[in-house]
Amino acid sequence: MNPLRIATRQSPLAMWQTEYVADRLRAQNPDLPVELVPMTTRGDQVLDRPLAEIGGKGLFLKELEVAMVEGRADLAVHSCKDMPAEMESPFVIAALLERADHTDALVSSQFDSLASLPQGARVGTSSLRRRVQLLTARPDLQVLDLRGNVGTRLGKLDAGQYDAIILASAGLMRLGLDQRIAARLAPPDFLPAAAQGVVAIECREDAAELRQILAGLHHQPTATITSAERAFTRALGGSCDVPIAAYAQVTDDRLQLIGLVASVDGKQQLRESIEGAAIDAEQLGLDLAQRLIDKGAQSILGKSAPSTGTHA
Repeated sequence: MNPLRIATRQSPLAMWQTEYVADRLRAQNPDLPVELVPMTTRGDQVLDRPLAEIGGKGLFLKELEVAMVEGRADLAVHSCKDMPAEMESPFVIAALLERADHTDALVSSQFDSLASLPQGARVGTSSLRRRVQLLTARPDLQVLDLRGNVGTRLGKLDAGQYDAIILASAGLMRLGLDQRIAARLAPPDFLPAAAQGVVAIECREDAAELRQILAGLHHQPTATITSAERAFTRALGGSCDVPIAAYAQVTDDRLQLIGLVASVDGKQQLRESIEGAAIDAEQLGLDLAQRLIDKGAQSILGKSAPSTGTHA
């Protein structure tokens, strides 16, 4: 039997996520050989410029998708929040794993909350979404760009280049770095990126047999909330050069979705919530986006300059 080949970025976090998927596949399909195909993407290579300047989130996917097209890999594993809101043929998200911690993490060896950061503190983040929300809570902060994998970013913090940095809580937890989390920045005050904390498995649309295998890993409750969040982002043309945030949760078959869109400088912000039947998750995302469009979201998004954007 030919091995199932999983394309992955080479960063420690991406490798952890892919090993986790590989282990789950082996457990459910004991006779199926699974191997990793580690790759370096352009998004990993170019660290001295904001992502939006060099092509946006898709740079973390492109090489992996080329490998699938050329037959060097059968599937790819991603952080779902790094995936474009609109999937392009011939690719499809075949499975979503159960969502981990959705929050952002304040990481600092000296300060244990946003409020305790001193006036004018230097905070590092790779995300416009985080930048806007940080400055809304603390307009005095110096929010500085921060690229690189988790270890690189922590190293820059430890070297004294920043007073604090913001990372995804899920990534730190997956790498066994929970102890670095000084505080969680959580909804409703601080909204995550759509699908933050969700691992996605991508493959070719026409890979029917593979898609059936991957369906065994799919977590439907996560798919429901992710559908609402990604629909909201997609309807607003979301990419890494636009500050958009979304968070959905389901209680007793009712879904509540909170959405935020802001100008790059954060001076204009629209924030709304919607609630409805969880079975209508995608439509709720579209409806919430339309509410914000009706309130002027498009004029805000039009002022979002891609040249200043960074990874969400």
